[in-house]
Amino acid sequence: MLFLVRRRRRALALPFSTLQPPAAASAQPSTLDAAAVLETLSLYANDWRRALDFFHWSASPTGANLPPDAATLARAVDILGKHFEFPLATSLLLSHHDPARGDPAFLRPALRALLNRLAAANLVDDAVRAFESTAASIGLRDEASFHLLIDALCDNRRIDEADHLFFGKDPPPFPLSTKTHNLLLRGWAKTRAWARLRQLWFDMDRRGVAKDLHSYTIYMDALAKSGKPWKAFKIFRELKQKGIPIDVVAYNTAIHSVGLAEGVDSAVRLYRRMVDAGCKPNTATFNAIVKLFCKEGRFKEGYAFVQQMHKTGCKPNVLTYHCFFQYLSRPQEVLGLFEKMLERGCQPRMDTYVMLIKRFGRWGFLRPVFTVWKAMEDQGLSPDAFAYNALIDALLQKGMVDLARKYDEEMLAKGLSPKPRKELGTKLPEAGSDSDNVMNGVL
Repeated sequence: MLFLVRRRRRALALPFSTLQPPAAASAQPSTLDAAAVLETLSLYANDWRRALDFFHWSASPTGANLPPDAATLARAVDILGKHFEFPLATSLLLSHHDPARGDPAFLRPALRALLNRLAAANLVDDAVRAFESTAASIGLRDEASFHLLIDALCDNRRIDEADHLFFGKDPPPFPLSTKTHNLLLRGWAKTRAWARLRQLWFDMDRRGVAKDLHSYTIYMDALAKSGKPWKAFKIFRELKQKGIPIDVVAYNTAIHSVGLAEGVDSAVRLYRRMVDAGCKPNTATFNAIVKLFCKEGRFKEGYAFVQQMHKTGCKPNVLTYHCFFQYLSRPQEVLGLFEKMLERGCQPRMDTYVMLIKRFGRWGFLRPVFTVWKAMEDQGLSPDAFAYNALIDALLQKGMVDLARKYDEEMLAKGLSPKPRKELGTKLPEAGSDSDNVMNGVL
């Protein structure tokens, strides 16, 4: 693992756009693999020019000579979309369309990334045009891509538009299906529009659309999140009575629901019944129970359950550590657990760093704030706006205005969005009109 990280960091040091190795060198096998390319692109997520340079270099005969796969192309499109470079993202997607390949499904993950970023930017009309025009031009204007569009809109809380796209036409653009309804159910749940979700749930029966296990799992999860976990557990019991085979995801939702309704001890009892029924738990199962233990302040039992996780062959992931970070109240214990997390090879996410910086900042401890910040830099991550703002807030709380201004200026130089602060005189950049079409007719 250490060798792989070092190998990838050597790749990061290369000036991609200016590399001109001799022809003999280009014929040598690449020292990169697809996973290394994907990880390097992720490290450049906040710098789209370097990400694009690296992507082209990795695929060029004079570079790594490693043809992009579906995942690396999708990541490059996603990074461009993150920075509103939609014309470039679309051009990159189209440039990899090869009619000789036959099956264009290779491009579907990249199309999903483009649709998701357009929806995230509230460019709904452009997302629809991307489906109608761009997807059509590469042979992907089908029901699967339509589901990608609906899913992207629902993921970014544009559920009204997603609902209208399907039910606003008579007849609908594609036949009524369980999957479409499941996507919309999840969309209403994401926006916490519980009445609309309930209406759609009963509309499925009225329209004769079959409900599958995924439908029930979404509805159970929505009931738990809407403050009715006992109703969610009731749905779970009905599901068992109907004889529908229950998978680990449904069990996890039920464990979470009964834990909220009756406490962690009831969740543990359901977990044991799950194991007795022959359903193998996964990391999410243990995370749900560990979080309930932590929420009740029973950290020793939470740690013991992590040990049980190891015995079943599941490894703690970043969310397992988040359970403890969220509820532990002693800074030294949080910092010690964070250091163990790094030692054990569990890579923190950006939201992990933001969570810890905020917590230490609120407690008024700057030394662990900078320990976490340095660890983020050592891992090769480029801080995002949330990380910078959390650090600046911590510095201002301690009266370190000059240092806070330094990081504020650094954030602005990277094109990230600052928070308006009187102490620093920060001014937000002027926003363009909502009616402006950033695609400028590209799609």
